[in-house]
Amino acid sequence: METSLQAFLARTLVLIPAFNEEASLPGLLAEVRAQLPGAAVAVVDDGSADGTAAAARVCGARVLRLPCNLGVGPAVQTGFKYALESGFDFLLRLDADGQHPPAEARKLIAAMIAAPADLVVGTRYGAGSTYRGNGFRRFVLKGLALFVSVICRKRITDPTSGFWLVSRPLLKCFAIHYPSDYPEAEAIALLRRQGFSLEEVPVAFKPRQAGASSIRAWGTVNFAAKVFLALFVDRLRAVDPRGSAAFIKNGGAA
Repeated sequence: METSLQAFLARTLVLIPAFNEEASLPGLLAEVRAQLPGAAVAVVDDGSADGTAAAARVCGARVLRLPCNLGVGPAVQTGFKYALESGFDFLLRLDADGQHPPAEARKLIAAMIAAPADLVVGTRYGAGSTYRGNGFRRFVLKGLALFVSVICRKRITDPTSGFWLVSRPLLKCFAIHYPSDYPEAEAIALLRRQGFSLEEVPVAFKPRQAGASSIRAWGTVNFAAKVFLALFVDRLRAVDPRGSAAFIKNGGAA
């Protein structure tokens, strides 16, 4: 497995979108180096007002700076495009707050090696999970997961995880279109409409390592309402055929 892991990591970009995460990045990047040796790391600084970019550079990460705070969707899409242009075959997305442990990313990689999928998602709510979180927030997100599952015609337990391992064909799709704001659930619905495959792997999340979350308790309701509405509107829109799995995997995109 170690040989396979090393070969895989050599083809992988670890992407960390960050906004005012100067305090959390050093510890996270140290974990990435220890647990995922040989993988390239890029931090997308989403218009931070603190020393996020400097902290990333000191730790040896590549820094992609956005001119202002554009939100997580544009920040992640910037990383997708960079991975494609740089020739990476896989992209591992980690949150900058430390909740996605690099050691747990090995489970996503093992799943991708054993049974390749276009997207492998680390889920907090899979079999054997010990994640509890805020009870009210979990209730709301369970409702969202059920709605996404119905849309996707596939059981999805954690559509807002963000702990993702993305294959190159799906990177090409997301380079064409990727939702803004809080995009994970919309992106999962989009990739299923476009014919891409998705698998979930149970992982352990950690509490935020530093700083404060941007989402409060009632903010969860507002967030979920926006996602429900966005998913409904997305169903009414035509998808770009250039982003379909059939088009991309048959050589329609470079």
